[in-house]
Amino acid sequence: MSGDSADRADGDLRGTGMALKHDREWDYELQRIADAVADRDAETVGLQFPEGLKRRGPAVADDLRALLPDRVTVLISGEPCYGACDLDTHLMRRCDVFVHFGHSPMKESEKIIYVPLFSNVETAPVIDRAVAEELAPPEETAAVGLVTTAQHMNRFAEMRADLEGRGYEVEVRKGDERLTHEGQVLGCNYASADVDADQILYVGGGKFHPLGLALEHPDKRVIIADPVNNSVSVADTELFMKQRYAAVHRAMDAETWGVIFCTKIGQGRFDRATSIVEDNDDAYLLTMNEVTPDRLTNFGLDAYVNTGCPRITTDDGPQFDAPMLTPGEYEIAVGNRDLEDLEFDTFHGTW
Repeated sequence: MSGDSADRADGDLRGTGMALKHDREWDYELQRIADAVADRDAETVGLQFPEGLKRRGPAVADDLRALLPDRVTVLISGEPCYGACDLDTHLMRRCDVFVHFGHSPMKESEKIIYVPLFSNVETAPVIDRAVAEELAPPEETAAVGLVTTAQHMNRFAEMRADLEGRGYEVEVRKGDERLTHEGQVLGCNYASADVDADQILYVGGGKFHPLGLALEHPDKRVIIADPVNNSVSVADTELFMKQRYAAVHRAMDAETWGVIFCTKIGQGRFDRATSIVEDNDDAYLLTMNEVTPDRLTNFGLDAYVNTGCPRITTDDGPQFDAPMLTPGEYEIAVGNRDLEDLEFDTFHGTW
């Protein structure tokens, strides 16, 4: 069990499940969870963490148990988790309260408590750099689209005010129902960037989100402002497109196809998967929850189509022995569409 919080100085997060590298701190909203357990007279609580926070799970469970009656059992999901589309449905059925950490709600449920884990990292310094280094000055191009991820949504109004104070006209919108907040983007959905601006400022880390953003909106210049590393760059899709063209060309010689239907609750596109199989006598429908190279090796098929999370194809594609394509890329490989039609695969709607 964690030590008594009264023995810790203010700001000392050791043993609380809230201390991470890079001096980042998260509010796990444990009292809100405890209140929900009491209100629902719950006996079992399930906790699900994204991959980068799983090592914090035991400490968070300790601190939560300290707030709960002894009769309440806390379970931690060991299943992979990459987003709010990736809930552990087996654990969810076996508990009275299910807590999903690290992502904003994709679909509300009385049983699910979403704890977004907003970052405490200041965004002002990296916006300073973005304005100085990459954003066109407002007197030349006043309009700028602003997007970010769930982790930095707590500072979205601050970012917008900062840019407007410098003379920019900040264009924002809320995307479709897969998105919770105005200006939010996911790794599979960039509808919030569909604004009237030629330049988009993406505030967040990683390459996947801004790369997909640039591919989904090729007419816009995407500036990446990473507040954790205080770095600024411009999204470059050239290498990615070369990799995707190469995968499509390899798949053009395929005679047998595996069409993957992902059983994760928010990633299933069954109609898309079945339509491909119905039109191709040499295609086989494979149902999988976690798509990995070793799970496909034994099938021995010539190529695969992934109708689940686009990240499996774009990030992990080179790890597979056989070509792994998106549904759109498949259409190109079999001659139904032209190579020039290649585009980023996105998700719309929820389950």
